[in-house]
Amino acid sequence: MATPTVPLHPVHLPKDWSPASWRTRPALQMPTYPDPIALETALGELRALPPLVTSWEIIALKQHLADAQEGKRFLLQGGDCAESFAECSSDVISNRLKVLLQMSLVLVHGLRVPVVRVGRFAGQYAKPRSTDDETRNGVTLPSYRGDIINAPEFTEEDRVPDPRRMIKAHARSAMTMNFVRALIDGGFADLHHPEYWDLRWVGHSSLADEYHRMVASIGDAVRFMETLSGAQVHNLNRVDFYTSHEALLLPYEEAQTRQVPRQWGWFNLSTHFPWIGMRTAALEGAHVEYFRGIRNPIAVKVGPSVAPDALMRLVDALNPEDEPGRLTLIHRMGAANIASKLPALLDVVRREGRRVLWICDPMHGNTESTANGFKTRRFTNIRSELEQAFELHAAAGTRLGGVHLELTGEDVTECLGGARELTERDLERAYRSTVDPRLNYEQALEIAMLIVRKQAQLMKPVQA
Repeated sequence: MATPTVPLHPVHLPKDWSPASWRTRPALQMPTYPDPIALETALGELRALPPLVTSWEIIALKQHLADAQEGKRFLLQGGDCAESFAECSSDVISNRLKVLLQMSLVLVHGLRVPVVRVGRFAGQYAKPRSTDDETRNGVTLPSYRGDIINAPEFTEEDRVPDPRRMIKAHARSAMTMNFVRALIDGGFADLHHPEYWDLRWVGHSSLADEYHRMVASIGDAVRFMETLSGAQVHNLNRVDFYTSHEALLLPYEEAQTRQVPRQWGWFNLSTHFPWIGMRTAALEGAHVEYFRGIRNPIAVKVGPSVAPDALMRLVDALNPEDEPGRLTLIHRMGAANIASKLPALLDVVRREGRRVLWICDPMHGNTESTANGFKTRRFTNIRSELEQAFELHAAAGTRLGGVHLELTGEDVTECLGGARELTERDLERAYRSTVDPRLNYEQALEIAMLIVRKQAQLMKPVQA
């Protein structure tokens, strides 16, 4: 694991905080469990289960994010909009990992900096919803809030929140983490064998051809170095990989928030990198109260309705001592809003001298519905928001240090456009998401190549 170039300094634990202090604040997006005894029984089991991650992994990630704040690394965060229990399988997990490894290789090759790889998985089982209830054909039932809470099928039995699902979510998160670790430790991420990362269903893609040319050039460079040194370059055979999820279901997060030997403070050991969604980022709300006390690096989604003074109050609450690597701000404005909404936020954080990592989520602000009833995103809007983000940061004297994407390694047709120019008719072929539309492999790889090209364009000297 690389030695960070930005040393972390000690901070103080809030004296008026505990893992349960969030219960005194308004808690949005929480399900109503019909049986309080069953809920406490499930939470008791969770408290006794082994953690999913370790404190030293969390601290290592925070150090890498501190480097990213200084421009010495780039954060790639991606994965499913919402994991499902049914897709906890080796093919789905390995395909998702393949896409992220391929994207990170493109970014390392083009940006010439190490990439921090963070998956939106091994815990991304809860999703916020616009309404508490859903009505179909005159029947009203609780909204589907992710497999950790209820099931997507529209029946009364499936939609009732079930606390036993938290135990299932923990088990499937552990299975996912175990498989990812085994793949990486077993050489799956070895740069000597990037052919392990190929996805069979995209062999025809022109983007795959460009990617393979890039891999070939990297392979030639690796073999050249090894010929000169007379030995294999061993640090190319594995990578660091971290997990993240929206810490939405606070009883689940509290049950896995623990103190550990030889470390001060409290760690959320269900994930390395939890974040607060836009719907639950109220300063006086339960989620901000919970997040302000944990030692993990944390992130907050920032939408177009956030005012500069409100953002600074949030930054003060979540990172009062300006700890390096502690706070990431994920802006998700939408292609139509980013130019008018983001500059004021960049300016106030820069003016106040606060140390944050800015990353762009070009997905969530660009969601729309088609005439045939599909929720989708247009690749042109996703690309536009990301390109504008780079330009706005450059103009503001700040740094866009990463990207946050919803993507999959499966052959889905959920976002319009991209390399194969998917149309509304294509959505009917392979739309599989239960919540939000995801980029498929080709679209995700196109985003990685776009980032490299845009960064190179911004770094070109202005011609006299």
